[in-house]
Amino acid sequence: MKQLLRSLFVAFLTAFVVLSPVRAAGTVEVPEYRLGGGDLIKILVYQNPDLTLETRLSDSGSASYPLLGTIKLGGLTVAEAERLIANGLRKGEFVKDPQVTVVLETARGSQVSVLGQVQKPGRYVLETGQTHLSDVLAMAGGLTPQLGADQVTVVGSRDGKPFRKEVDLAQMFASAERPNDLLMQGNDVVYVDRAPVFYIYGEVQKPGQLRLERGMTLLQGLAAGGGLTQRGTERGIRIHRRTPTGTQILESDMQARLQDGDVIYVQQSLF
Repeated sequence: MKQLLRSLFVAFLTAFVVLSPVRAAGTVEVPEYRLGGGDLIKILVYQNPDLTLETRLSDSGSASYPLLGTIKLGGLTVAEAERLIANGLRKGEFVKDPQVTVVLETARGSQVSVLGQVQKPGRYVLETGQTHLSDVLAMAGGLTPQLGADQVTVVGSRDGKPFRKEVDLAQMFASAERPNDLLMQGNDVVYVDRAPVFYIYGEVQKPGQLRLERGMTLLQGLAAGGGLTQRGTERGIRIHRRTPTGTQILESDMQARLQDGDVIYVQQSLF
């Protein structure tokens, strides 16, 4: 049952890219994209072709514009940038009634990196100010089936200070409001680790490496391995577990909780 739920959960994340995000009851107004360092923009002033400029914002979000010098556009929406330039031209009496248009040609300033066990790792643009962790995972195609862990790590900065948070995806989706669905910021890094696994060999139907589900017991691990063969016996089953001091061999207890990296060995019956 847990494996079925896990498969459905991963399928949901993978399909999430085509779904409209709903975070709470009611309509959510999505803020406009805010310009950032690296964005390529084009500035046009109506009936003033000499003031047309195509430029890439510096890392600090600034640009050098004719008559106005260095202007800071990073953190502004396109509409706010248009008003800033128009006000500068008007106050400097360069243009009487400037009609300014700013075109965002390439958005590179606000990007987030998605690494690890996802379908399409890479860098993705935060097209709005309300892009959440679930949106970014959807952009990356969702978790890699059977390999992506339920817990992801987000690293970045908040208010000028280093930021790091581990997010439990299963817990995050347990609530319709998704309180732990982090609001992403430029230069954030999302890392999806490998899911925990255990190994089973000996007299079982499907020996090999298997995904370790949460709270999985030895009995459930044997079931995931297809159960015992006709020659297998529950007596003498051993769990080999790595510890800081070496490998520990545990006696079989069907309700014992398995841990990441455990190796289960099922012996052959002597009778």
